[in-house]
Amino acid sequence: MDYKLVEVNSKKELKEFIMLPFDLYKQDPHWVAPLIGDQIAFFNPKKNPYYRHSDVQLFMVKDKNKVVGRISAHTNTMHNKFYGDKVGFFGFFETIDKQEVAHLLIERAITWLEERGCESIRGPFNFSTNDECGLLIDGFESSPFVMMTHNHKYYENLIEKEGLVKAKDLYAWLLESNEMPAFLQKLGEGILAKETSFKVRDLNKKNLKQEIETVFTIYQKAWEKNWGFVPMTRDEFDHLVQTLLPIVIPELVFIAEVDGEPAGFSVALPDYNQILKRLKGRVLPTGVFKALYYKNKIHSLRVITMGVISEYQNRGIDGLFYYYTWKIGLAMGYNIGEFSWVLEDNDKMNKIAQHLGAHVHKTYRIYEKQI
Repeated sequence: MDYKLVEVNSKKELKEFIMLPFDLYKQDPHWVAPLIGDQIAFFNPKKNPYYRHSDVQLFMVKDKNKVVGRISAHTNTMHNKFYGDKVGFFGFFETIDKQEVAHLLIERAITWLEERGCESIRGPFNFSTNDECGLLIDGFESSPFVMMTHNHKYYENLIEKEGLVKAKDLYAWLLESNEMPAFLQKLGEGILAKETSFKVRDLNKKNLKQEIETVFTIYQKAWEKNWGFVPMTRDEFDHLVQTLLPIVIPELVFIAEVDGEPAGFSVALPDYNQILKRLKGRVLPTGVFKALYYKNKIHSLRVITMGVISEYQNRGIDGLFYYYTWKIGLAMGYNIGEFSWVLEDNDKMNKIAQHLGAHVHKTYRIYEKQI
């Protein structure tokens, strides 16, 4: 094969980069196509605030005129300032099942990062832990939930043959039930009976500006000790909020307050991937009709984030987040929930999921390599 590495530097090349997965997964019933328009905007430095603090380069491998592989190499200034290290990152890894193609992609990403002073490479991150991340290594028999990844099974072998090793595994827990799990019922009622120092409420959309300020305050404090945490700039946070607001259900966003002070928040989203699968990457008039039609047929939720500021932990706030999410979710017709992702060594969260009767139905892996 006559493989050629190409830097993505034009609109035409970006379109080729974006469209590769549509070819690679055309026979995979579990892949969910991203909206093409959203992808174009994501890689637009004028629209994605990530580009304001870090460098990004996209690469492709071509076999004559056909794209057969792709990867992103990117720095993360916010990460390296926070941790005081020199880690570089890769993401958006897709390839045919050829080691030569994987080698060209990963080797070029490493070289690009090394030229910028990085001492190791870690990924996949699209672009950070605040975005989609992780390589699926177990749980290929079902589609991913909203904002989670999916890939071919052979990627694991291709990546590991390039000398990358496990840095951390991420779990996706799944629970299906038409009633409140007994453990959660007892836990929630017990906390409510004895705790009067804090309250948990849902999102107030009528006071959205202040609510966003509250969530940002919590975010800055609650996640800083988590492995892989990357501080978001205010521009990044506002961009994420604007992205999620159209699909957020206020009754499933919970904010905890202790003596009137922000203490934690939790967000659950309907699994909009069930709609995206049917749109196949494009929102045409018929696609809008499909979205509206299938919106009320979604019965699954993904708890995408949940955190409590350290000084308020171990008081049952996280337990009430689960309790209210399940209680309100059931009342709204949701009976399937995914808690993702959870670090493999987050013993507390993993034990709670086990007690709820959930099981790990997907495992994602972050890789790294010294360079």
